[in-house]
Amino acid sequence: MIYRLIQVYHIAIFYQSHKGKFSHMQEQYKIVIIGGGVMGCSLAYHLCKEGETDVLLLEKGELTGGSTWHAAGQITHSVSHYSLAKMAAYGTELYPSLEDETGQSVTWHGCGSLRVAYTDDEVDWIKYTLSVGKGLGHEMEVIGPDRIRELHPFYNLDGIKAALHTPHDGHVDPAGVSFAMAKGARLMGGTVKRHNRVTGITRKDNGEFIVHTEQGDIIAEHVVNAGGTYARQIGEWVGLDLPIANMLHHYLITDNVPEFQDLDYELPVIRDDRMVSGYVRMEQKAGLIGIYEKANAASVWDDGTPWEAENELFEPDYDRIMPWLENSMERMPILAELGIKRVVHGAITHPPDGNMMLGPSGLRNFWCCCGSQVGIAWGPGAGKYLAQWMVHGAADVSMRSFDPRRFGARIDDDYRIGKAKEDYLLRHEIPFPHLDRPDYRPSHSKLSPLYETLKQKGAVYEDIYGWERPFWYALGDTPQKHIESFKRTELHAIIGDEVRGLRTHAGIADLTAFAKLEVSGDDAESYLSRISSNKIPQKDGSISLTYLMLENGRIEGEATFVKLGENHFYVVYAAAREAALKNWMEEQVRTGGKVSITNVSGDYGVIMLAGPASRKILAECTDTSLDNADFRWLSTQHITVGGVENVRAMRVSYTGELGWELHVPMSGMLDVYNALVSTSQSGGLVHVGSASLNAMRMEKAYRSGHEITNEVTLTEADVMRFSRTEGFQGAEQATAVATKYVLTYLQIDEPTESDYNADPLGSESVWYQGKPIGQISSGGYGYAVNHYLAYAFIPPDLNVVGNEFEVLILGKPRRAVVVEQCVYDNENMLPRSND
Repeated sequence: MIYRLIQVYHIAIFYQSHKGKFSHMQEQYKIVIIGGGVMGCSLAYHLCKEGETDVLLLEKGELTGGSTWHAAGQITHSVSHYSLAKMAAYGTELYPSLEDETGQSVTWHGCGSLRVAYTDDEVDWIKYTLSVGKGLGHEMEVIGPDRIRELHPFYNLDGIKAALHTPHDGHVDPAGVSFAMAKGARLMGGTVKRHNRVTGITRKDNGEFIVHTEQGDIIAEHVVNAGGTYARQIGEWVGLDLPIANMLHHYLITDNVPEFQDLDYELPVIRDDRMVSGYVRMEQKAGLIGIYEKANAASVWDDGTPWEAENELFEPDYDRIMPWLENSMERMPILAELGIKRVVHGAITHPPDGNMMLGPSGLRNFWCCCGSQVGIAWGPGAGKYLAQWMVHGAADVSMRSFDPRRFGARIDDDYRIGKAKEDYLLRHEIPFPHLDRPDYRPSHSKLSPLYETLKQKGAVYEDIYGWERPFWYALGDTPQKHIESFKRTELHAIIGDEVRGLRTHAGIADLTAFAKLEVSGDDAESYLSRISSNKIPQKDGSISLTYLMLENGRIEGEATFVKLGENHFYVVYAAAREAALKNWMEEQVRTGGKVSITNVSGDYGVIMLAGPASRKILAECTDTSLDNADFRWLSTQHITVGGVENVRAMRVSYTGELGWELHVPMSGMLDVYNALVSTSQSGGLVHVGSASLNAMRMEKAYRSGHEITNEVTLTEADVMRFSRTEGFQGAEQATAVATKYVLTYLQIDEPTESDYNADPLGSESVWYQGKPIGQISSGGYGYAVNHYLAYAFIPPDLNVVGNEFEVLILGKPRRAVVVEQCVYDNENMLPRSND
């Protein structure tokens, strides 16, 4: 009852200070936000901060009456996802200042936290988190049991090897911070309207929305779905199928703890992922235990959240959480003999992969700000960066991990609810690099016609936009399952064998997951020229590698253009961005423009054949001449391969070798594959997965989606060689001299200690003369040079060949040096080979 009373107190204070200001509601707003939880309040506040005050926040009941009011309210820097780390840090900066800014109480407790580690893998995880966070200026350290005991004398340290201490973490009153942000928005000119339920949304012919409410219709240019547990239902009003489910989570509050009564400080929050599968902290002079059970996760409101639900809680299910509750008492013995005076058992939204849905929905000007499982921690940053995206066209951090359009699997209720349960159960598991999430795969996946054949060859698959794509191949006695670690494993040698096999003879890969569009119409060429940094291919069959540009000069992504005919082009793009690419390209067509954009990703599979013997192998399968005179590099022809007609053979390769991408009608994929693996030259042909392709692209210094994002311009990404200097949207900003940071290419020394046998995974910090100067964006081992290679964004004046830095890898510094691009076939002769 106390949390409901606190919420009511904030309501009274908030509305008393704004008495008389909420009765009138104008009929039209630029932006209408549906949902008054922490996510919606944060977005309203930050839109106003960005200068956009024509904003209405609508809430059907009281602010925070859904999931926000019953949150435990913690926030931590212990995050190893770069964008989330930025968001969490921003929250710890914003929350303590909100009360001074708005006069609204938020009750910030800056008690710090400890994430304890029992196993070597858990220690590696917290060391990786340290390697990311320290580069962002976050104060944190890995400490041993003696120091843990000094900070928290009541926790049982049996079996604990280390902990990550993040002293500026804390917890906050969830209702207080939400009301403070709503009040801040109101003070800046925004509008807040409670007790007015939205009942539907209609799209007008001119693209505006009619937001139907119990108190009348409102016209909006933009609508934001911040509906929390109602987000899926709100999405259905405009035809969206958002894969969100509501999961039930417990936390419990004990009677007052005698040992806490005389403490003159607050103990740090304990995050114990192994034994408690949750968190333990002080709640005033009582104890608070939060549990994410590792079995039998429960969902609720599977058919839709009741509209009359308000401040809803559910009866405790002690059987479900008992093993971890018992563990928590063993770990915190001073709580074991106390009574439980309060159990909070409420609904929290979970998407399939655990990341928020933050950004464009796929319907023009309809945005998502939902699907957050820890809204108090992520809400401030989510609101800040989504507001930037809405107002300025891009955010200052990459938002791709949160893009609502990132899901490509077949979505039904079984998948939506099942994947949410899987995510819930992973909430306090180690987030290994390339963590496998196997539930509902491949039953709901998109499968290449080669899926079963390659599985029999040893393919270990990864999920990429719902497609099953070979990640690597398990040969011989190697188990056909994912290998998860923060250090080098046997996978290092396996990938090396794939790379060497392709470089010395030939390799074959299934790249069907590529996004593939066809663009046609009278204005197709001028349209593509406007949004593309490079020149558009002019001859039929010509290929152009280019970057798609935002109007503010930042990069939407990398693409390959093929001219199929007059005003007819084929566009190939990263698999994970299929829906987002089509959506974005459609929005770039100007009113009256004669441009048609068709998604053909499901019509064509892709087989890559590359390596010195690739021409000989392909020649035995086609009558088309493949020598340089008849089939030049960076060109495309429609040819017959293995009896399959109309194969779009593109002479390009991500490997840096002679090679072709064969874009094959889906029905012919198996015939083409069988032909390629059955020639006289196919004996040494190796199957390669995306892990090997990543290693080879790093040797060639090819950028990936980690380097090419909405955060950077052409000069900052150092890709001006693929660009004009004018003639495309955003050209002036895109080609301006980089002053903040620029992409550099690093070669990193080999590890020298057995317990230090690790490579960068991405986001690790780069240091120069004892100060953090940048972050690793991506990398891969260079088997040609026997060194790890990485990209990083650093200050432009330090991007000098031969400059030496240090990269924090699992918490320890390792020497890195700027090298010439690239380290393999620098003259790029191999792809042009005529042998």
